[in-house]
Amino acid sequence: MPVEFLGIAATNDGSETTPRSGAAFDKEYTLRIARAHEDHGWDRVLFAYGSGSPDPAPAAAYIASRLDRLQILLAHRPNVSYPTFAAKTFATLDQISEGRLTVHFITGGNDREQGREGDTLTKDERYARTREYIRVVKKIWTAREPFDHEGEHYRFHDFVSDVFPFQQPRPNVSFGGSSPAAYAAGGAEADIYCLWGEPLARTAEQIENVKAAAKAAGRTDVPRIQVAFRPIIAPTEELAWEKAHRTVGAIKARKGKGEAITKRHNGHTAPQAATPQNVGSQRLIAIAEAGERYDRALWTPTAAATGGAGNSNALVGTPETVAQALLDYYDLGVDILSARGYDLLGDAIDFGRYVIPIIREEVAKRDAERAARGTRNLAAVNV
Repeated sequence: MPVEFLGIAATNDGSETTPRSGAAFDKEYTLRIARAHEDHGWDRVLFAYGSGSPDPAPAAAYIASRLDRLQILLAHRPNVSYPTFAAKTFATLDQISEGRLTVHFITGGNDREQGREGDTLTKDERYARTREYIRVVKKIWTAREPFDHEGEHYRFHDFVSDVFPFQQPRPNVSFGGSSPAAYAAGGAEADIYCLWGEPLARTAEQIENVKAAAKAAGRTDVPRIQVAFRPIIAPTEELAWEKAHRTVGAIKARKGKGEAITKRHNGHTAPQAATPQNVGSQRLIAIAEAGERYDRALWTPTAAATGGAGNSNALVGTPETVAQALLDYYDLGVDILSARGYDLLGDAIDFGRYVIPIIREEVAKRDAERAARGTRNLAAVNV
């Protein structure tokens, strides 16, 4: 099966290890890092969403209008706009990009972050809303006649869009999460299901959960699986591990500096970080507490240092080691590999230059061997 690579479409050069050097939306840097992905073998980049961050949709449109091949994964939270408006935004962006758009719907795993933009629903209510939202968006993308909608969260009448996606019948829908509610929603509605990097055995369990949820929803197909990591690569194993420990030190120093600033500005000691509400982060913390190293190259201290914040487990080693580790996930059925380094631009170039070619070559070999076995088996049946 084909393999695809997802990188990050950062709007500035800041990361967990380095403060940004300029504005939150640095137009030149945004184009520079996107072009680096396009020039070094990546398939698509994620425009992420945060309550106070630059709006990802116009940033994505800016990149789509300037690059020819790079595909776009646009993150979107249903609480920030009505589905009739969002569906038109997505369709317009798909036209601008000439069919290079996938939309990643975020339910939201943190009540405080959701509340920053007025979202007061409980987590279960948010999942129900997301499922309804996705269904409405899909219908708007494909309906050519006005229709009414009377749902639990959205009601409108006599609506039909005058802008439709470039892709027919519609762009793909991406979704993620590690809770039963997430599996149920994504299993029912997603074309792509996104997971954070975990040990192979746990990832295999999650893939089975997604497949079971899709079957329970009455689907005859299953979502494609995407898994995300933070690769830390260097020319030798020794240098890679030295780089990994420097990275964790930088994360801790930056986190500590942020806490010191909070204390100074607020006049009181910042509280200890609470246990994260979302199951995905809870899983990452539990994995880190159980051990630092798993399988071929998975390393958990980066996740521990961030409190399980998002995509945070690392793969450490030479390009060959990291490539083989990612191929282990490919062999589980993962065909979209998401990777983001801590030096956003430099690591994107290095991963594209040294890791992606190895994986593509090995996948081509696997596909050729599989095709050859199929031909031999067919010939044996016909004898």
